[in-house]
Amino acid sequence: MNIDKAEFISWMERIMTRFDILSEKVKENQNGLSSIDGEQLLDNQDVLQLLKISSRTLQRYRSEEKLSYYTISGKLYYKLSDVHQLIRDSFKSSNQNKHS
Repeated sequence: MNIDKAEFISWMERIMTRFDILSEKVKENQNGLSSIDGEQLLDNQDVLQLLKISSRTLQRYRSEEKLSYYTISGKLYYKLSDVHQLIRDSFKSSNQNKHS
């Protein structure tokens, strides 16, 4: 089976268009999972990297209720605003300890 160059290019353009459509659909799905009520959600790995802490420390923050979390389909998520609040609270407590 021989196809000419123009037909080949036409097929490739259709394939690339479909890849673009699929890529947009994947992005839409990821955005749907990574935010709730307009707030960005972070998973465990995101929070560990952002705070530069161990998984045990993150677990302690959860158990001591220093950091709120949400379970979606068996996976833990954290609101970015809650992580920022934890950081602010940590600065406040460290500053208070220095001035005491």
